[in-house]
Amino acid sequence: MGSISFRNVDKTFGAGAIKALEGINLEIADKEFVAIVGPSGCGKTTCLRMVAGFEAASSGDVLVNGKAVTAPGPDRAVVFQQFALFPWKTVRENIDLGLRNKNLPAAAREEAIAGALRLMSLESHADAFPHQLSGGMQQRVAIARAYVLDPVVLLMDEPFGALDAQTRVVMQEELVRLARRNPRTVLFITHAVEEAVYLADRVAIMTRRPGRIKEVLDIRTVRQSENWDSHPKIEDVMDLESFVHLRTHIWKSLREEKGFRDV
Repeated sequence: MGSISFRNVDKTFGAGAIKALEGINLEIADKEFVAIVGPSGCGKTTCLRMVAGFEAASSGDVLVNGKAVTAPGPDRAVVFQQFALFPWKTVRENIDLGLRNKNLPAAAREEAIAGALRLMSLESHADAFPHQLSGGMQQRVAIARAYVLDPVVLLMDEPFGALDAQTRVVMQEELVRLARRNPRTVLFITHAVEEAVYLADRVAIMTRRPGRIKEVLDIRTVRQSENWDSHPKIEDVMDLESFVHLRTHIWKSLREEKGFRDV
């Protein structure tokens, strides 16, 4: 089980001088994919870092599977915007890093690595070094390294933000495939509204700082009722009236938080 709970969470920095988050309440069910969007500096990444165990709440509770998060743990894996691969290690060796920390036997590690390589279609690149790979391929390695640990919660902090537009679309489609084939609870941080609507079961919209949950949109119900999955390409889904309506709604909400007005 991999539920995530934010219960009346506040976060301040600098001896209380900066209030980053205020009264965050959000429940994420096991194997649910939730994206968070909001203005820059609203505390999106801080929310993710608290689930990861990198930051502590100033007040309130952050729980995974009903247990308070007090430190990083093997039940949670993080994929960052920057690929964070060791350049002197091959794809296989980068994926193996976390497994070595679990003190698994060599045969068990090899089996797990082979499965992760298949999952992300990296078999033919297992002995390549990061500099020999495209940005998209490097991010596949980072995702494989997270999945090989078999976490119940996958935390993704703008994982496609450093990619070019075309590669980003390919990786979005790959993540949808992966989420259907090998589901995990996913908390996904992004600035890209279209990306959030395309990927997530629900989208949480945050206010400007101090960040609060302004609204949570149920994307999964719309996706199922409109049968988005019958459209294999992102561009086909983005042309659907239901997708356009959700995207426009989120954009208007974010414009309000930035202080912009329609002209």
